[in-house]
Amino acid sequence: MAPRLLQLFFSLCLLFLLRGPSASAKLTLDYYKTSCPRVHEIISDIVTTKQINSPTTAAGTLRLFFHDCFVSGCDASVLISTNHFNVAERDADINLSLPGDAFDVIIRSKTALELQCPGVVSCADILAIATRDLVSMLGGPFYPVRLGRKDSLASSAASVEPNLARPNASIDKIISLFASKGFTVREFVALSGAHTVGFSHCQEYSDRIFNFNKGGHLAFDPTMNPKFADALQKACANYLKDPTIATFNDIMTPGKFDNLYYQNLLKGLGLLATDQKMAADPRTAPFVRLYAANETAFFEDFSHAMQKLSHYGVKTGRKGEVRRRCDVFNNLSA
Repeated sequence: MAPRLLQLFFSLCLLFLLRGPSASAKLTLDYYKTSCPRVHEIISDIVTTKQINSPTTAAGTLRLFFHDCFVSGCDASVLISTNHFNVAERDADINLSLPGDAFDVIIRSKTALELQCPGVVSCADILAIATRDLVSMLGGPFYPVRLGRKDSLASSAASVEPNLARPNASIDKIISLFASKGFTVREFVALSGAHTVGFSHCQEYSDRIFNFNKGGHLAFDPTMNPKFADALQKACANYLKDPTIATFNDIMTPGKFDNLYYQNLLKGLGLLATDQKMAADPRTAPFVRLYAANETAFFEDFSHAMQKLSHYGVKTGRKGEVRRRCDVFNNLSA
């Protein structure tokens, strides 16, 4: 090897050693093996009881997990409450519809864990485990969750909007957003399958079913099944007076995690504009068709994408903390 190549080789090795392993590489499956060995059992008991009593908890928690990870990494920053010093992520406009049951199941899990092993399990890890357990409860895949995340030391509402896509965003914008975080088009389509459960408020898709082309001859988005559009118009007739009116994302099996979401898109039964656009765009349509025909392929890709997402932007070591309460920084002035 030439001297110059040797010098370059040793320089790269030194740089790697100085930088050390990535934060995600520090996560392990048995992180709490000695410090809190019953962590999975405790969280499982809490989320099972909560889901039985409030069946929308699973979908809400899955959405909460996405909104947490995509903004500043999987660090429980979305759980922080606004205080006199700071307007937190959860009070950003796009997060105001995050369901209370999702926050509640994390708080209940944290309370139970603090009684068993105080100051040990982070809220970020609780959210990751609870999300996986709830997806599995609805019939979805059970995937491994590596642990060791620390909770964030910051949470700002201003950081939310640039990192989350609106329901009427273009496919170009969403693909670009996912790519900026290291996700492929295939992973984007797989993660969108989370919409197979849960519901959306009428205001999130009203522009598809009322006055679609602003005074033109189209009453609704022509990519929609006409009977579906008519039913939504009736369901959402009073949404301006009552913004809480919502409909299921998957009208066929709204409480089951399956691949019917993709089958619905191929029939013009997609609720959100961004979802329906995936069935038509040549970059995303092949994966929509794949998952519609093969639930096993969807589950495998969703599992891999969720594991990758759960490692995104994690904080370890001194870059975070283990909060005593999930909604408050340990240092209140943070």
